Amino acid sequence: MAVRAGVVVTGTEVLSGRVTDQNGPWVARQLLEMGVDVAHITVCGDRPADLTAQLQFLADQRVDLIITTGGLGPTADDLTVATVAALCGRALHLDIELEQRIDAIVQRWRSRMSTAIDSEPLNAGIRKQAMVPAGALSIAPTGTAPGVAIPATGELPAILILPGPPRELQEMWPDALETAPVAEALANRAEVRQSTIRAYGLSEADLAATLRAAELKVSGFDDLEITTCLRLGELEMVTRYPDSADAAYAKLVTQVAESHGKQIFSTDGSTIDDIVAHRLSGRRIATAESCTGGMIAARLTDRAGSSAYVIGGVVSYSNEVKSGILGVPPEMISEHGAVSEPVAAAMAEGAREGLGTDIAVSTTGVAGPGGGTELKPVGTVCFGIAVSGRATVTRTLHLSGDRASVRALSTAAAMHMLANALA
Repeated sequence: MAVRAGVVVTGTEVLSGRVTDQNGPWVARQLLEMGVDVAHITVCGDRPADLTAQLQFLADQRVDLIITTGGLGPTADDLTVATVAALCGRALHLDIELEQRIDAIVQRWRSRMSTAIDSEPLNAGIRKQAMVPAGALSIAPTGTAPGVAIPATGELPAILILPGPPRELQEMWPDALETAPVAEALANRAEVRQSTIRAYGLSEADLAATLRAAELKVSGFDDLEITTCLRLGELEMVTRYPDSADAAYAKLVTQVAESHGKQIFSTDGSTIDDIVAHRLSGRRIATAESCTGGMIAARLTDRAGSSAYVIGGVVSYSNEVKSGILGVPPEMISEHGAVSEPVAAAMAEGAREGLGTDIAVSTTGVAGPGGGTELKPVGTVCFGIAVSGRATVTRTLHLSGDRASVRALSTAAAMHMLANALA
């Protein structure tokens, strides 16, 4: 790729871990999809010297565009614009029109407040946010803080300054791309495609072996930029390539599918959540969860429109609820234990019958850190899938990791079992 960019995420709250960075990965995804190579994402606190060092580092890497996020508010520690202006040798000047625009936004906000606010500090904050470096372009605020685009000069690349709140940054993004400094910096970017293959239960080592074999067989393989990522049992393979490598990518997909057909669940980028939602069309589902504590229900209802197929769920953490609400016979729990396939089956059947659905999924397991035995160690999780008109299917997995990992892996496994049951 001919164009390279770097991202600087500012904020002591991000650097200290109090706030998780959402902006760096989001900006990187947008740039990569546009054919821009993201060379670095750095994080620094709200200190001018540290921000200057990060900017200079990226400039030394010969990137074509630097994007900063955060540090644009009215408070004393919001110093990004002033710091960037100083590095670029550009004086700050007050943009009267911008000041009026920010003031109008603030006045609308103040009109909804029930208590009076001291106007002098507020006005000073508005004025501070309306200061723009000479020769730079301001970008209309989506909150109260405007963005700033500074043209490349001398040894410094173009610099795009964006707000820290993710919603504000994402809403501002289209306008930011249209500013002359940014458009000029990105003018030579390559046109690339990005395609994703997803597999479940496939190891990185096995996929790597397939890719090594494909490298020898697929003409044009060198034009394919392939990255892989393993999360919650799912292996994601993302490939970026120019239009001229369409045939090479098609051959790669064929080889991967032939080698790992049963484990490949998506070649068009669809997630397992997309697939389950699509297959639930015209059906109704309920959940009965013990160790996952409602995480499956939360995942099913995370998308808009899920009320069309999700009826409800029961978090049956105690044996009393398993028996009293879901109808699991107490003697079954006594004989087999709460963590057992017979109990998982009875939970799923109880949820399906009790909530009047076509399908139900259940989980019961030992998430840890305590509660494990020699026969049922921590990580043992039993699943049940009850579908109207079919025999209930059960399965037991032995998952690794801490409590959070076991619960997350169980939720992912349940989604894949649902997808298979609905196929």
